[in-house]
Amino acid sequence: MKKILLIILFACGFNSFGQKPAMTHERMWMLKKIGAPALSPSGKWVIYSRTETSYNTEEQTTDLWLAAADGSTEPRKITNTKGGEEGYFWHPTANQIFFSAKREGDEVAQLYRLNLDFGGEAQRLTNLSTGVSGAKISSDGRLIAFTSRVYPTAFTDSLSKKMAEDKKKIKTKARVYTSFPIRYWDAWLDEKQTHIFVMDVTAPKPTLKNIFAQVSLVESKGFQLGAFDISPDGSQIVFSATTEYNRTAYQSATSHLYAISITGGEAKLISDEITDYAQVQFSEDGKYLMSTGHVNGNKIYYLNHLYRFAWPSMSGRTELAVGLDRPINDMQISGESIYASIEDQGVDRAIQISIESGEVKPLFGGESGSVTALSVSNGVVAYTYQHIAAPAEVFTYVGGKRIGISKANDAVLASLDLPKPEVFWTKSSRGKMIRSTILRPAGFDASKKYPLFVLMHGGPAISFKDVFGSRWNPYVLGSSDYVLVMTDYTGSVGYGEKFAQDIQFDPFKGPGNEILEAAADAIKRYPFIDASRQAAGGASYGGHLANWMQATTSHFKCLIAHAGLVNSEVQWGTSDVIWGRELMNGSAPWVPSKTWKEQNPMRFAANFKTPMLLTVGENDFRVPINNTLENWSIHQRLQIPSKLIVFPGENHWILSPDNSKFHYQEVRNWLGGYLK
Repeated sequence: MKKILLIILFACGFNSFGQKPAMTHERMWMLKKIGAPALSPSGKWVIYSRTETSYNTEEQTTDLWLAAADGSTEPRKITNTKGGEEGYFWHPTANQIFFSAKREGDEVAQLYRLNLDFGGEAQRLTNLSTGVSGAKISSDGRLIAFTSRVYPTAFTDSLSKKMAEDKKKIKTKARVYTSFPIRYWDAWLDEKQTHIFVMDVTAPKPTLKNIFAQVSLVESKGFQLGAFDISPDGSQIVFSATTEYNRTAYQSATSHLYAISITGGEAKLISDEITDYAQVQFSEDGKYLMSTGHVNGNKIYYLNHLYRFAWPSMSGRTELAVGLDRPINDMQISGESIYASIEDQGVDRAIQISIESGEVKPLFGGESGSVTALSVSNGVVAYTYQHIAAPAEVFTYVGGKRIGISKANDAVLASLDLPKPEVFWTKSSRGKMIRSTILRPAGFDASKKYPLFVLMHGGPAISFKDVFGSRWNPYVLGSSDYVLVMTDYTGSVGYGEKFAQDIQFDPFKGPGNEILEAAADAIKRYPFIDASRQAAGGASYGGHLANWMQATTSHFKCLIAHAGLVNSEVQWGTSDVIWGRELMNGSAPWVPSKTWKEQNPMRFAANFKTPMLLTVGENDFRVPINNTLENWSIHQRLQIPSKLIVFPGENHWILSPDNSKFHYQEVRNWLGGYLK
């Protein structure tokens, strides 16, 4: 009987003492992934996507689920195909949903309509060789507008197909460029542009029209489309776009607002020539157009402001939510209000902004976790909520009551030992209050001493928010072995525009000192940290900072840098984005500014001593592999214990399930070799 009981306990994931197990890569990876919610116009129903994860990506599936917004029904799956659904939304009056998906052997996504009254399979609406993305429907349900990437002069799909076929026949394989940029993230750029297409879904045989056919903007080599929205009367589309994308080697690109008839024709400039506009969205009554934007200048970071224009005159530009001083993640307009998610000191919370007065009212969230992906209908708010120990799930907010809808991972997470993080603030030597999060290991014993792993975030214009992550999950990294400290150094967002801007001309020294001071503060506060066993590491900007630690301190037992620059001058010349790096350092690299000379890790290679693990994706164009190879050469030349791992096929992030698992194993092995 005892043997049977032990078998049952282990099968349930508990040890013989009833202690819950720690998070592992397997447990993390197999958690369901929940997508953004979309409320029906009545606010009665909510749809969302759910991904059944697998280490075998061929077995991974994504489908749409439907549930009552008040939680009175269990969610049920309404699609069941191999190709996952994206960009889903409701018809404004009929019980229908639309989505884009790859089905029937498609190479690109097409638009589908699913009638929930009739059931059965979804109806395919498009057969566009260049695919469909970002679709929106007009308020009367007659028109759908979407975007597709096409060759600049290919205004019909037949011409798109012909141009694609002609290019395949060319035997010479050479990329030729005459302006910047030439690549982005993990892909070489070509001459394709994103255009807006419109179709009448009420027609017996809906036809597609590229409404940019007579738009002179697309003739510019620097044209790039931003966001768009359909006017409430269905007569026009307003979009943001720039013609300066090819100038981003030496300036920031500014996007303006344009209006175009739903039937096509020339686009009309409707905004000033100064503000760089981004999001666009109409009020439901058609009286106003809302847009976010800022004026570009010589700062490394700008916070977007929220503006209201009278429509269609575009007169009386008024800033709403004056003094908010927090980034707006996303927003949706419903009735007389704008509902928005904002980032605020490590959490994402929901606010309500009056369209008329601009007054801001807190809605919910803010204590912990992150509220994003808002959908609002008929007084009901649907959203995703996550925190450091749990991935995103769909919730609704009805009559002041929070209701869990998806609950896809609740049971699994409840079976794990996931210590609650604690926030502490450190007054830095520069007089700033710096926020950090400390995370204890699983199976924590206050009588023990634990090594410290200082994890540094990327960006720098992000933060250690209370969100769940799979690329550098602190529970997997720490497991039952390490205490983690994660610091929002100067340059992080959610603390005001100035705090994010203050990293300019001081990319590594100031932030690095703040991280060290926060770690020292943690050691003083928490007696279970063993100060004699410390390590530090991070990815992207966190990798940059790991290299700066290598250059400036030797008190860490080991370091880890993923996709980190070691030579900021080389990084300037090889990255897919360069102008921001010039702003950060105060000049071009050949102009010897103080920052270029004094805050480039490679210039201090003589100080390198600490054993270091270096990892990089071979297709990373944000922090190209040459920086990691140069760092590797330095370590080998100086005979410093080091290890290099290159992931072919991966970009700035390690996304393949098996590669991700191997990466975590190597990171933990490196830590274990020097901290245990």
